[in-house]
Amino acid sequence: MDSVAGLIVVITGAARGMGEIYAQRAVAEGAAHVVLLDVDATALDVAAAALSAAGGSVSSYVVDLSSRTAIESVAERIRTEVGTPHVLINNAGIVRSGYFWDHDAARDIEATMQINTLAAMYLSRELLPAMIEGGAPSRILNIASAAGTLSNPNMSVYAASKWAMIGWSDSLRLELTKAGHAQIAVTTFAPSYISTGMFAGARGPLWTPIMTPEKATAAAWSAMLRGKPLLMKPWTVGLARGLKGLLPTRAWDFVAGRVFKVYNSMDEFTGR
Repeated sequence: MDSVAGLIVVITGAARGMGEIYAQRAVAEGAAHVVLLDVDATALDVAAAALSAAGGSVSSYVVDLSSRTAIESVAERIRTEVGTPHVLINNAGIVRSGYFWDHDAARDIEATMQINTLAAMYLSRELLPAMIEGGAPSRILNIASAAGTLSNPNMSVYAASKWAMIGWSDSLRLELTKAGHAQIAVTTFAPSYISTGMFAGARGPLWTPIMTPEKATAAAWSAMLRGKPLLMKPWTVGLARGLKGLLPTRAWDFVAGRVFKVYNSMDEFTGR
């Protein structure tokens, strides 16, 4: 796939940050229609107006992605009011920091798992049958995190949500290929920290600069178009993942904690 020109693109968490940048790229490439999903109605209206002013054909839907019934409802509206999507970008996410035992069950644990993982599953499940039936070359981009490849103190629930995202996303890729639907390529993006404000206060580990949203979205977008199965950015994410697989656990703990400083990267986290 060279571009999304003439295609219908659906993006979650599209009112700001990386989601808005994905939407801008879709409009710039001549997407037939861009569907914006977000819980923030005011920010969503601003983003939709700006994209329309830039020449895009845009629809926006306010949706609480922590609710399965809300996802089912908005998916039905997309199918009937817009049409079958060709590109789905599961970008929405939240982060909660702190020791696991200090997390609130509903506000922290349930919300993180629902928005970061289950929402992508539910929305994909709602839209995939029509994408499969359509038979057109299509793409699903699932935004995971380097936290889904490495354990890290002060982000146990977030890490759990992203480990689940990576496992589900790559399994979905294999299932589509095995079932004869290889025209739908699934890309999993696992970046380290990105300067969107979501991880304000976090410090990048050794040799791991905090990426700009523009650089991160450009890399993910290119990988999605090519149908690349897994993209880890920057290169140190893949290095750390490889070392963790090779070294005994205690040896990796020493390297991650004392050398790369991974285990201290969230010590000064404040968030948006």
